[in-house]
Amino acid sequence: MDLVTALRQAGVRRGDLAGLAAAPDGTVAVAFADAAWAGPAAAVTAADEALRPRWVTWTPETAQQLVPMGVRLATCWDVAAVHRLLFGGWRADPGFAWAHLRGLPPGQVPAAGSRSPGEADLFDAAHEHDAASGTAGGTPDNPVGPDGYLSPEWTRGGWAISPARLRRWARLGREAAELQGAALHDGGGMAVATARSESTAELLCAELSADGLPMDRTTAEQVLTGVIGPRPAGAAEAAAMRAARDGEVLRQAPAGVTADLRSPVQVRSLLAAAGVEVPDTRAWRLEEFRDSHPIVAALLEWRKAERIATTYGYAWLDEHLGPDGRLRGAWTGSDGAAGRMTASNGLHNMPAAMRRAVIAAPGHALIRADLGQIEPRVLAAVSGDRALAAATSADDLYLPVAAQLGVDRPTAKVAMIAAMYGQTTGHGGQAGRRMRAAYPVAMAYLDSADGSARAGRDLRTYGGRLVRMSGGGQNSADTARVAARGRYGRNALIQGAAAELFKMWAVTVRARGVPLGARIVLCLHDELLLHVPCDEAEKAARLVGDCLEETAARWAPGGGGAEGAGVRFIADISIVRSWADAK
Repeated sequence: MDLVTALRQAGVRRGDLAGLAAAPDGTVAVAFADAAWAGPAAAVTAADEALRPRWVTWTPETAQQLVPMGVRLATCWDVAAVHRLLFGGWRADPGFAWAHLRGLPPGQVPAAGSRSPGEADLFDAAHEHDAASGTAGGTPDNPVGPDGYLSPEWTRGGWAISPARLRRWARLGREAAELQGAALHDGGGMAVATARSESTAELLCAELSADGLPMDRTTAEQVLTGVIGPRPAGAAEAAAMRAARDGEVLRQAPAGVTADLRSPVQVRSLLAAAGVEVPDTRAWRLEEFRDSHPIVAALLEWRKAERIATTYGYAWLDEHLGPDGRLRGAWTGSDGAAGRMTASNGLHNMPAAMRRAVIAAPGHALIRADLGQIEPRVLAAVSGDRALAAATSADDLYLPVAAQLGVDRPTAKVAMIAAMYGQTTGHGGQAGRRMRAAYPVAMAYLDSADGSARAGRDLRTYGGRLVRMSGGGQNSADTARVAARGRYGRNALIQGAAAELFKMWAVTVRARGVPLGARIVLCLHDELLLHVPCDEAEKAARLVGDCLEETAARWAPGGGGAEGAGVRFIADISIVRSWADAK
């Protein structure tokens, strides 16, 4: 019986949970109702298109296996992603997640080893015949041991050595998802919706990793040549080019004074010799002294070139840009407490100069959409502050905030940032104190998070993500550490909620963009970059804006729980050929 027929006969409908496990050989198992099915991975695509269940995966690795096979799921429930939402932290392997769901001490989870799924060892091979027939070592073939924990023989890849085990693993994943769903429903609020979007974001991550970011190699090499010089022929030429870059800075130094520009201590001494006294050599600090001496401006330019030369130079380009003109890295849906999407190989920290080389393929365009002033708008939504929500109706939120505070726009921006990051001294602290009278509800929300974090009490974001703050109480002797924990807590709730909103928007764009051939190729904090056929670009650009409105209405109806206090979210959306063309 084919998978679509099996699902229909079992009464599976759109959105129903269907456990999914994928073996390295391309075999998949699907668990639904009281049955399970095993067969080729291609069958999942047909079932997804026909019935659209919510596929349950144990970890994002399932999607990472399926995407290269041509299987792109519409939605999923990823047990690991939801575990991080429920319990915080980064670790979320099946054995660890299962222990939490069953109320077992997580510190006693049997070690799972570090092998890849399906990579059998001698123990696995000796039991493969028994596993296929439903027994292992003379006992029922069950991944759950007598102590309630998952068997390490299963979690280290034993679940993939036979169709029988694959089906059992899919059933167990579905059971774990049902337990997670019940826990999230008990928590109320946005938790279930967040779990769904966080899980689907992992599907997007698998696709981003496989598809890559379009980049023109010739343009990229031209950028590098302009910043650090032509590709060196060997180590000696590379050293000479490095010395020449250093020389641009050192020639601005007083006569006879030299330094290793890669040593902060020596750079401070070099600056002092030029009459520039700084407490440290951070870039933002040096910017304040740019006009005080030519050596400072030269040093700042040197740093930009040095970063590109050492991290984003020719070797980086050769290693990560494929022959198909796509720059690839590994993507993850959550970086931990803040819940932001992250990527390896420099995709999240690419220098602005390199954006010139991110160019759409022939016949295609890029759509760049950047959320505007997202954190203060999120603060208005999650706190339910009516006055701050009213300010979000403006394209530039800081203008009505400035009027409310009786200050200029730059000061208003400083005040808002100071409030969210807990700055209490200097210009930011003075401006932040004005916020208490103007926006008392928002400030009370932040202060509550700050106080809980200082006391070592865990926090939860608006979407339900646990932010661990335990590990030291309010009476800690280290007052600086307690204060830092408070600042971290107040900002984590805003950054975390902003990340949840962003991902819900991203997965909505992902789904709605399919008929237009639009694919997301980059998620950069609050920015989306789509690759789309030129003749669909205008429609896709409008769709991105529509998806933001849809997401905002779903994510924060009524402005974060304050009836009638709607919060407006905005995005700067442009159609460009090169990423650098977006302003």
